[in-house]
Amino acid sequence: MKRCSWCGEDPLYVRYHDEQWGVPVYNDKELFAQLILEGAQAGLSWITILRKKEGYYRAFDGLTPEIMAHYQETKIQELLEDEAIVRNKLKIRAAVTNAQAYLKLTEEEGSFSNFLWSFVAQDGRENNFQSKKESIVNSPESDMMSKELKKRGFKFVGSTICYAFMQAVGMVNDHDLDCFRYKEVARITK
Repeated sequence: MKRCSWCGEDPLYVRYHDEQWGVPVYNDKELFAQLILEGAQAGLSWITILRKKEGYYRAFDGLTPEIMAHYQETKIQELLEDEAIVRNKLKIRAAVTNAQAYLKLTEEEGSFSNFLWSFVAQDGRENNFQSKKESIVNSPESDMMSKELKKRGFKFVGSTICYAFMQAVGMVNDHDLDCFRYKEVARITK
C-alpha cells in the first residue's frame, strides 16, 4: 500500500497518517488541541509530539482551554517538570496564553472552527504533489491565518506552524497523489 513518504515505518506515525492526518476537523476543542500540539512541535519532529500526545492531554487537563486559561504559576512550574511533555518554558506559557486567546476569540466570533476554516473559504484545498520534494511549508492562507491569530494574542502560530496545522486538520489535502489516502481524504472534504 503506497503512503506519503514522510510517515516512514513507525507504527505510530503510520497510524496517524492512515487515520488522522488530513481528515477534516470542525470541532472547536479538537482544533484548539491540534493547534497547541503543532506549536509544541516547533523545532522538533512530529513523531516526538505524537509520542508525547497522551502526556499533553494528561498534563494540560485534556487540552481544555477553559481550564488551561486559568493556570497559575504553580501549575506552569509543574508542567516544566513534567517529562511527558516538551518542557520548554516559552511553549508551555504560550499554551496558556493561547487558551486565553481562544476564549476571547470564541466569545467574539462564536466559533473557533468557523474562524479557522474561513481562511480556506470553508471548503479546504487540495494540492497535487507527487512527492514530499514538491511540498510547501506555508501558503498565502497560512500567512493570513498566522497574522490574524497573532493579532488576537496567540503565540507559536507562525505561518509554517499554521500550514502544518492546516494539513493535519484537513484544511489542505497534501497527501501525495499516489498515496492511498489522497483520494479518500479528497472524498471526505467534498
